[in-house]
Amino acid sequence: MTNAVTAKKKFAQLATNRFKFSLYLLSKLPAAFFSGVSVISLHDNTCSVKVPYKWFSQNPFRSTYFACLAMAAELSTGMLAMLQVKGVEQPVSMLVLEMKAAFHKKATGNTVFTCLDGELLAEMVNKAVTTQQPQTCIVTSVGLNDKGEEVAVFTITWTFKAKA
Repeated sequence: MTNAVTAKKKFAQLATNRFKFSLYLLSKLPAAFFSGVSVISLHDNTCSVKVPYKWFSQNPFRSTYFACLAMAAELSTGMLAMLQVKGVEQPVSMLVLEMKAAFHKKATGNTVFTCLDGELLAEMVNKAVTTQQPQTCIVTSVGLNDKGEEVAVFTITWTFKAKA
């Protein structure tokens, strides 16, 4: 196995190990840790992230605060992007360029955001490495409540640039 494949595999294992990922969140994204955000699944093409409705993530209107929803949506796309970046030999920087959201229903329980755009992200990361030119990628994360109803849809634009 190449170093990139090993790094990708280790990252996927970290993300799905609840204890290790909690430590990772506490050190790198403390707001996500305290909000109770967790990765449910991470595969090459899909990632699902849950944000619960609880004291730390609520707003005065008895629903999940929009910033917590945005954090979970961004993390569902960002984990996929990081997985793809770990899968290449050359270091690649990644950054959110833009985020758009549409809210359809009040989030009053667990909301699970799922991104299915791993293949597109892999293509853009590989293109950034191959061409040595920055690449932009627009991905979508859909948030569903416990009843399977659509709560929100986030469209996030990622940029990737191969490091020299």
